[in-house]
Amino acid sequence: MTSTAPETPLLRTARLRVAGAAIVAVIAIVLTLDLGRALPLQQAWFDELQRLSPRAMGITPVTIVEIDDKSLKDLGPWPWPRTLLAQLMHQVNAYTPVAIGVDIIMPDPDPLSPERALAHVDMDVALLQEISALPSNDAELASAFRAAPTVVVLADAASAATTQLRVTPILARDASGDQAEAERAKKALMQYPGALSSLAPLNDAASGWGLISVPDQQGTIRRVPLVASVNGTLAPAFALEMWRVAVRARTLRLLTAEGGVESVSAGDSRFATERDGTVRLNFSPHDPQRFVAAVDVLSGSAATERLHGSLVLIGITASALGDYRWTPIDRLPGVEVHAQLLENMSENAFLVRPLAAPLGEALAAILLGALLIWMTPRWPIRYTAPAVLACIAALLVASHALFRSHRLLFDAATPALGMLLLFGALVAMTLAATARNRKALQEVVQRQREESARVAGEMQAAQRIQLDTLPRAESLRDTRVDLAASMEPALEVGGDLYDFYRLDDRRLFFLLGDVSGKGLPASMFMAVSKALCKSTMLRDRGADLGMLLAQMNAEVSRDNPAALFVTAFAGVLDLHTGELDYCNAGQENPWLVSPAAGIARLVDGDGPPLCAVDDFTYRPGHLRMAMGDMLCIVSDGITEAANGGGELYGAARVERTLASAPTARAAVDALRSDIATFVGTAVQSDDMTVLALQWHGATV
Repeated sequence: MTSTAPETPLLRTARLRVAGAAIVAVIAIVLTLDLGRALPLQQAWFDELQRLSPRAMGITPVTIVEIDDKSLKDLGPWPWPRTLLAQLMHQVNAYTPVAIGVDIIMPDPDPLSPERALAHVDMDVALLQEISALPSNDAELASAFRAAPTVVVLADAASAATTQLRVTPILARDASGDQAEAERAKKALMQYPGALSSLAPLNDAASGWGLISVPDQQGTIRRVPLVASVNGTLAPAFALEMWRVAVRARTLRLLTAEGGVESVSAGDSRFATERDGTVRLNFSPHDPQRFVAAVDVLSGSAATERLHGSLVLIGITASALGDYRWTPIDRLPGVEVHAQLLENMSENAFLVRPLAAPLGEALAAILLGALLIWMTPRWPIRYTAPAVLACIAALLVASHALFRSHRLLFDAATPALGMLLLFGALVAMTLAATARNRKALQEVVQRQREESARVAGEMQAAQRIQLDTLPRAESLRDTRVDLAASMEPALEVGGDLYDFYRLDDRRLFFLLGDVSGKGLPASMFMAVSKALCKSTMLRDRGADLGMLLAQMNAEVSRDNPAALFVTAFAGVLDLHTGELDYCNAGQENPWLVSPAAGIARLVDGDGPPLCAVDDFTYRPGHLRMAMGDMLCIVSDGITEAANGGGELYGAARVERTLASAPTARAAVDALRSDIATFVGTAVQSDDMTVLALQWHGATV
């Protein structure tokens, strides 16, 4: 006993709950403010969702004409003469695509153009003049751009351009109609100091101009701006501009609300965005079906019918030149990122992080935290830990389900981490409180052990008393009959019973029964049933066995509030003649082992168990036993005894064992031994009782 009183469970629980509530409050604040967006954990979970359920690629509206290794090998190294690019543009345009996006920046004149390539070569002045009079490669390419619905690219630059940026007009309007609010929302867009564009003749010949700069978040592309601000000028994304050209819209419209961007529209197409004008791409894996090699387009050997009515992207994917970028699920060429953005626009398949998501995540953390605080003081850690893991798994599964069904991004990782931290803190506090109260708990455990020992002793005494109430075979002492019996309860006490006694000098009554259930309730009902059956038999010894069994049914049923029932086989053997009357009330059909006729089962004299049907009229069966015949009765615990593999002992094995037993005692011992071998170390599931009776005749 310590000098300090142990902490009461109520005080310990209160202290645990207060500390847990404080931790949950901090977690909820962090989630409500969406502070997890600054940590890699949230983004890692969003990436994992895409890896688990990437977007399924259907019929894509985009075709990528790639300048790949094969094209460079067949048509020459990069850079190609722009006349070859012009030829490629004409070839693509012949299939009437809705827009052609050229994902190549060409800010300088073509050095392979004849007038530039031969400018420093000594040649005849007249020949040089003739060459100079020819159209330049840049002019050829500009002519090809002008003949097609061409979109060229802009890339962010570290400083403002000296020339005016050429872009499609973007009309900004606030939902409230306040133009000042629209101007304030523009400041939420991604800002670039300048942009690099292609050569002026090429720029002027194009139908659209789009920004290809994409923010790289920790080495991975996840979001793409549909509209950005380049030194104060609104510029559309390359894919958005291709869409505008495809739908033949003259301008783009930017809708703002509450200081942020709400959506971008091109013609009748409207695309919801984040407040900074970005969209979250729903990626699919790299798919070669999107690509057609440039050399195959020029030679006409590719399935170029795909180009008709398509959004065509021309880009470089050659291994030494291509711009490859990491996405959450794959490493893709930069041109394929633009293709996937166009597919997302076509399918309206952008990922959505709802504005209410942080609040929902905080609410989930509060509910799970409250559940955890409630469980921890009540349940041991071996139960609480799986429950916590199950709650976290449910959170992750729910987040994944929302992603798969509606493309919604809910952060399950940060609340899950918070729940683990909370669980760790609660466990640490619980262990500390346990240490402080160790001695008091040891005393409780000691008392419990003493109580368990007392109960075990009482149950053992009950078992001895129960077995002592069963008659012993050696007490019969009659040379006309050999009788043996055995009962092994599954628990300390059982619900099986057997009984036998003489009704007079020539008649022997015997009974084997099985009370439904096992353990102490069944044993008590067994004792009552045995006493009532015996009193009924001795009260009217000369009555018909069927009538006596009906009386037993009425007596046992009278006081049976628990609605238990008793299966029983009862018989009366005439020791002089071997005449046997018997009734079977739901018990296993017994075996008759005859030295002359072999082994058979008694199948008549059947009726329902006692206490199952009121006022049932039992009709006894009858047979005449020959000298040496043996009757063996077993409870269902014998036939349904199971080994470690779940295999049942079964009636067939009982029959084989009895066939080789010469006496009643040998039959009982053989069954017990064979069952023990069969069951092995498996736990006994039911009481096992057997009674064997062998008639030797009137004289021996």
